[in-house]
Amino acid sequence: MPVYESTQTVTVTGTPEECFDVLTDYERMPEWQSRVCECRVLSRDADGLAEVVEYAIDVKLRTVRYRLRQYYDRPKSIDSEYLDGDFRCFEGDYRFTEQDGGTEVRFHLRIDPGLRVPGPVARMLNQAVMGRALQDLKRRVELVSDGA
Repeated sequence: MPVYESTQTVTVTGTPEECFDVLTDYERMPEWQSRVCECRVLSRDADGLAEVVEYAIDVKLRTVRYRLRQYYDRPKSIDSEYLDGDFRCFEGDYRFTEQDGGTEVRFHLRIDPGLRVPGPVARMLNQAVMGRALQDLKRRVELVSDGA
């Protein structure tokens, strides 16, 4: 089965720390991340950061569920290891690079859905899921950065 992989970036008016904090506030993620229906922290590490997180994502045709183990290098990166769910593989990472007046956020995602997805559908999902996730993150971080 094919693996679908993509990397996208967005520049956010906010610090790497603000980006990191927004993305690790898992309980609030369904409030601002348009594709996330549910997000539950199943375990935390000694520092109180979420270690295992369960997601439910609306992918238009249906809701998919999966669990990820999160690894952190605060405030530079968040890495995810797929544990189980509706995919064969679902791995991703965020990288935060401070820039003049903001942060470049790089999102890399690697998915094996367990079935062949035609090229046009894969491109649509890439834009709908990855592009939307980054735009939602940008909006949320900039609201938080402005004190909202």
